[in-house]
Order: sequence, then structure tokens, then C-alpha cells
Amino acid sequence: MQVHRVSITEPAAALLEQLKPIHGDLLFHQSGGCCDGSSPMCYPRREFNIGQRDVFLGVVAGCPFYIGAAQYEYWKGTHLTVDIVQGRGSGFSVEAPEGVRFIIRSRVYTDAEWVALEAAGEPPRGEQPC
Repeated sequence: MQVHRVSITEPAAALLEQLKPIHGDLLFHQSGGCCDGSSPMCYPRREFNIGQRDVFLGVVAGCPFYIGAAQYEYWKGTHLTVDIVQGRGSGFSVEAPEGVRFIIRSRVYTDAEWVALEAAGEPPRGEQPC
């Protein structure tokens, strides 16, 4: 059983397809904290440096998704889904001028998914070739 740690809704993927011609290759980074730190931020790849401790969760709609190490420890038992909602978040995420913002929806892994993830081992850290 292959289990993905992160996925994306169709509306969020469609938004990314609109943003890529404007901003080029994109990536997501999820940090911890409150307010905007709780939302996934979408940046041009060339403008955001991935740290050695950042955890690579996978690729959604052609965009790598990373999460800060501390936040990963809190959320490692949950599957993350990138979605969008109406309203403008603050910050430097590329969707802000579009009148929407990316959000994370989460659910706890099933027992079978958790067994498969444990068998696969920890996800890689630091920048990954995508």
C-alpha cells in the first residue's frame, strides 16, 4: 500500500495552474505557529530556501511540499490536504492577490496507512530534487 502524506483538492490544483505562468515553478512550505504560520505558504521556488531540517512530504500538482521539523512532529500522524477558501490571507504567499488563500485540511491516518508509513520510514529532510 502506497500512502501519500499530502494531497491537493481540484480547486487548489487549478489555482496553481493559473499561478505557475505568472510566478514560475512553485513550492509549498508549512511552518508552525499561529495566524499565517498555520497556513501553507506558496512561493516561487527560486525565492524560498529550504532548510536542512525541513521535511519533504511529497509533490502536489507539480509543487514540492515541505513542512517545518517542529510542525511535522505535531502533524506526522495526519494526512494533509491543500485546499483553498475565499478571503485574503496576509503574507507573501503567491495566491494572496487572487482573493483566496490556501489552507490545510487534515485527517488522522487509518491504522493500515500508519503501518505502511512506518514501514516506509521517515520522510527525507532538506531540499529534494523534484
